[in-house]
Parts: sequence; structure tokens; C-alpha cells
Amino acid sequence: MRRLARPLAGAIALMLAHPLLAAETDPMTAPAYPETRRDGVVDTLFGERIADPYRWLEDDVRNDPEVADWVARENAVTHAYLDSLPDRAWFAAKIGELMDYERFSIPVKAGGRYFYERNAGLQNQSQLFVRKGLKGKPQLLLDPAKWSADGTSALDAWKPSPGGHYLLYSVQDDGSDWRRLEVLDVRKGERLADTVEWAKFTSLAWVGEEGFLYSRFPEPAEGQDFQALNYNQAVYFHRLGTSQAEDELVFATPDHPERSHSAEVTHDGRWAVITSAVGTDARYEIHVIDLAKRAREGWFARPLITGFDNAWNLIEGVGGVLWFTTNEDAPRFRVVAINLDTPSPRWYEIVHQTGETINAASLVGDRLVISYLKDAASRALIFDLKGGRAEEIRLNGLGTASGFTGKPGDPETFYSFASFNRPAGIYRMDLATMATQAFALPKLTFDPDAYLVEQRFYTSKDGTKVPMFVVRKRSAAEAGQAVPTMLYGYGGFDISLTPGFSAVRMAWLEAGGAFALANIRGGGEYGKEWHDAGRLANKQNVFDDFIAAGEYLKREGITTGHGLAIEGRSNGGLLMGAVTNQRPDLFDAVHAAVGVMDMLRFDRWTAGRYWVDDYGHPDREEDFRVLLSYSPYHNIHSGVQYPAILVTTADTDDRVVPGHSFKYAAALQAADIGGKPHLIRIETAAGHGSGKPTDKQIAEGADVLAFMAQWTGLDVRQAKPASSPADSGSH
Repeated sequence: MRRLARPLAGAIALMLAHPLLAAETDPMTAPAYPETRRDGVVDTLFGERIADPYRWLEDDVRNDPEVADWVARENAVTHAYLDSLPDRAWFAAKIGELMDYERFSIPVKAGGRYFYERNAGLQNQSQLFVRKGLKGKPQLLLDPAKWSADGTSALDAWKPSPGGHYLLYSVQDDGSDWRRLEVLDVRKGERLADTVEWAKFTSLAWVGEEGFLYSRFPEPAEGQDFQALNYNQAVYFHRLGTSQAEDELVFATPDHPERSHSAEVTHDGRWAVITSAVGTDARYEIHVIDLAKRAREGWFARPLITGFDNAWNLIEGVGGVLWFTTNEDAPRFRVVAINLDTPSPRWYEIVHQTGETINAASLVGDRLVISYLKDAASRALIFDLKGGRAEEIRLNGLGTASGFTGKPGDPETFYSFASFNRPAGIYRMDLATMATQAFALPKLTFDPDAYLVEQRFYTSKDGTKVPMFVVRKRSAAEAGQAVPTMLYGYGGFDISLTPGFSAVRMAWLEAGGAFALANIRGGGEYGKEWHDAGRLANKQNVFDDFIAAGEYLKREGITTGHGLAIEGRSNGGLLMGAVTNQRPDLFDAVHAAVGVMDMLRFDRWTAGRYWVDDYGHPDREEDFRVLLSYSPYHNIHSGVQYPAILVTTADTDDRVVPGHSFKYAAALQAADIGGKPHLIRIETAAGHGSGKPTDKQIAEGADVLAFMAQWTGLDVRQAKPASSPADSGSH
């Protein structure tokens, strides 16, 4: 993929070097905001006149000098303010200290080799290693640090070929959703000439050792890489040793350009399974290709599930039998199977639905390993292939278990377990004896037992009981001490928020704050009903649930009266904007990250068209009325005192284009909403979040926490001193 020049970076550096900017900044008052041009753009939609004075900020920052200049001026003011905060250096040092530990990914076995990622601590990008056997000597295969001078090229997904001879991997540049696919000869440690461009939202699926299946979009028009809508995704086969121009079209729906397609191949190499979707909803069609017949039938795709009515997730295939999880007639999912080698294939149930939601399933050895969500925390059970329950995997309390990787016939599986106060540890389980051993455990710089992780349930506006995790120092909990608290939420797209470790959050806890995660409606914690209760016309339930969480934290004395900070990313950034407009009196500091802020135009860029499943269609009046009622950009109330707000985004975010945050921040700064700062921080050479190098993570985390501490009264002077990391991420 083309790497684009970023002329605004130099302008930002020049403006940040001006000594008067930092010298004149007072952290207790809002700085003087840059002047932002306001146009007279007005749309008439369903009889409503909708002003959009900052539409010009939608233009791509790489191609529009005026937008680039606005970004440079905003960043200059924001960074001068953030650098003046007294606790920023402490948080930068503490986050670096907490991230400086050796960590591993779950190993993947192929051909007697074990592949895994490792980060020594503060490396900008993790490296990929291979071992021959569990106790073999580690061999470095990929070092992404060498791919770019600034650490912004990242290793994304990867998959070894069935025999372990080759490694297929995707490269992510500057945080973009576009991927470049490359192949490594594992035995020689050399990269092949094979390169695939313009892959996006793709799985990686080997067809034996001869080549692989992947998904791609047509190459966008020049200059539209990061804004054009994504249509006409198709599945292709790339044969090793050939050019991309020779790739074979496997599956496409040109009559339905809105459909997306991904491919998987069963471990025995018998079936290619194509999953098609029309948006973000878990409603799929499934086609299967019998690879054993490819020589005479080609890429003939046989329909297995049609209609886009339910979720169907492939677990595995052995011979003619395919196993899936599905929510057909089971909103919290069940496991079913079908034998395609019989004259009249029929679905039959293996594991029935229970009161807990199936989160994932795999077939390893001769067992089904099923991970459930029980009130948003993991529970893992093992079944035989007929659905008879064998054993529960014992986990270390409230946390998230993931992985359980392997294939039919394997004697072992690997999984990770993490919680708010415990970074992910990697474990190996012997399937014959059920014995579990630690494969790689992190060495910690803090005492996890000094923190209490508890789950509470609170009542939302309509009486719904909503779970919430609360994490704080055990001493504060036992003393009943209220402390500044950071409340996090998402509430959308059937995504479940589960316990996990974050060095940034732990730095907040180490400073003496509390952290709360609300499992609000719109997510998938309780299956389809929980998701449906928080989308489309029900979206207000999401905001009500989050507001009720904030009220609970204050009422119960967990947070101080003026110490409630809130944070959300992406759809959670939308959440931040909406609840701040609806209850500006409740919150004291707000971090709205990469948010969807203009709900009347979100479907016009890149992947935005997919989101209509959760948000609705802006061009349909019924949906338009709902969207207009909560759109953050359109509902800022002048004459009302707002909390301190920090908006964050990035110039290469092609998931939620930065124009959303640009327009929202400009509208905040123009409104009469009080004297607290309302700032925007725009990262360069970064995207929606994935692939961000460690130094950028430290810098952004320090900025956000210092901002939150400033406006919630969190006093880091009472916390354990932080040592200085190798790079504090200062501006």
C-alpha cells in the first residue's frame, strides 16, 4: 500500500516549539482556542433545518491544507495545556513502569513448531518467534520494529501453514484498517516475493501449503484510501509464487455490493467455509466449498445457510461433519453440527442453550472447549463431541479466559487468563490428564492482591439490573473511602466488555483512583436480547444505563462528589458525547476517544455504512428522528456548564474518520458551556487504536490520566513514587 506524506507533522512540531504556549497555560482555566472557520451550511432533512457549520473539517487532513493547519493549531494549544499539568510526568513514568514486563501471545502449533509473539516490555511492537517443540530454542522470525523508523508499522494477524513451513501475516501501517499480506519461508527465515495489497477486514486461511484465501476490496480512487465507502468485498485465492494479478476469484456477490465475505478452512483441509454479512449484525449466510472436489468443480460454493437471519460461527470440521455455534432458536447460543456426506444432511444439536452466553468454542483433540460469559466474566467448560459434559476449567476468579487453541487430534490446548489486576498469563492444559501448567506468567511491579475486584448490580432508569465491575485499592474499599473514579462504557454492536488488564488503568489505580466498567445494554453480555435492548430505537437505554452507573457510584460513596471521570472509545466515544449532553452536571471529566459524533452523516465514509444495523439509516425519517435526538454534534447545549472534556482521535483513523471528532470539538469550543477546557488531541501516523506503538500509548495515556486527575482531584502525591521509564513519551 502507498505510504502518504504527512506535511502537517512538521507544522505541529514548529508550533509546539513556541515557548510562550506552555508558559502562558494555566491548567485550572481553559486556554484560548484557535479560531475555527464557521460556514453557513444548512441541510433540510424531513422538514428540519440542520446546521452543519464545520462540514469543511470532514475533508481528509492529508489532502486539505486548511484542515491540516487547523489540526496543527489545535494540537499546539492542547499539548501546551497537557504539558503544563503537574501530574503528567508522574503518569508517563508510572505507565512505562507498568508496561515494562515480558509478555507473550498464546502459542499456535503447526507441524511440530510453536509460533508466538513476545514483547520484552517497552518495545514499540512485539516480535514473532518460533520454537521446534515446546522446549526448543526460540528463533526470531519477524521484527516489526525494523519495518518503519517511527514504529508505526505493526504486525497484525498471522497464521502458519498447516505443516508450519510458511507464515502468512498482515502488515498494518499508521493504524489504518488496510492490510498488506506477506509470506515468510519459516525454514529459511526469508520473506517470499508474494505480496497482496488492499486487504481489509480479512481472515487468513491456508489451502494446504499451496496458497491461501483472503478478502479484499477494489483499490480505491487516488486520495480516497481513508474516506471512500467500502463496497464489493470478495474472497480470492493466492497461489504461492505468483503475482496478485493472477489471484483467483473464489466468492463475490456483485449484485449485492454491500455484502462482506470472509473465508476459513477446516484443519483437515476438506472444507472452505465462506461467511457473508450485510452489516455489523450477527446475521450471516454460509457457503461451503468441498476442497476435495476442487480439481473438477473449481471454487464451487454450495449454500448451507441462507437468509441473513441468525449468527453462525464455524467451530471446526472433521471429514463431512461441521460444527457451529448459532443463536437460531437460542439467543444465548448453542452448538450444532451437520454431516454433509450424508444423502440428506440435517442439523442436530450438540450442546443446548443455557442461561449463560456462549462466547467462543473450539474443537481440540476429541473435545469441545466452550467459553461462556457468566455476568460478563469467563467460565470454560469441556464437552465430548456428543455434548456430554466432561469438566470445568478452573479459572482464577473474575476475569477473562481466551484462546483454547488447537485442532482435532491435538493432545494439548493453550489459553490466557487476565483480570483488571492481573496481566494475561498463558497456560497449557494436557487434555488427557486435564492438568494445567503455566506456560508464561508476567513478572509484576505491583501487588495484585492489594486491589479488590468486585462485581455489583445497579438499577437503570427503567428498572433493568445492570452489572458493573468496580476495582480499587483494598484498603480504600475496607475503609469505605470515596476516591476519584474512572467509569468506562461501550454499549453497542453486540460487543461484550470483560475484565482485562491495562497499564494505563493500573496507573490510575496505583495513583489512588478507582476504576469501574459498566456492562450496559447494546453489548453482548447477555446475548441477543441485551444487544437489541440497546440499539436502533432503543439506543437511549444505553445512555440511561451509563448515567445510572454514574449516579450509583456517587450515591454509594465509591467516588467523591466531584471526582467522576468517564471514558469511552469509538461507539463508546459516541456514548461520552451523548451522556455529557444529557447530564453535564453528573460528570467531572470526560475522555471521548475516536467517537462517532455526527449521527446524521456517519454512513458516508469507509466502514460507516455497516453501522446502520446498530444506529439506523439517517435517510429514513423514523431513524433520523432517533439519531437527531442524541447525536453528540447536534445536541450541545449553550448556556449550560459542561465538565472538562478531552477529545482524542488520529489522522489515519479510517474506521471512524477523524472528521467526527474535529467537528464535535469545534462545536464544543464555540459553545457557551463554561470555562473548563474542551480540547482535542490528534495523534499523527496512528489510526483507530490497533497497532499503536508503545511510546505513543504511553504518551496518550499520560495525557489522558493527567487531564482526568486535574479535574477530579486525584492526588498522585499520596501514591507510590514512579520511576522514570526509558521514554516518558513527553511531547
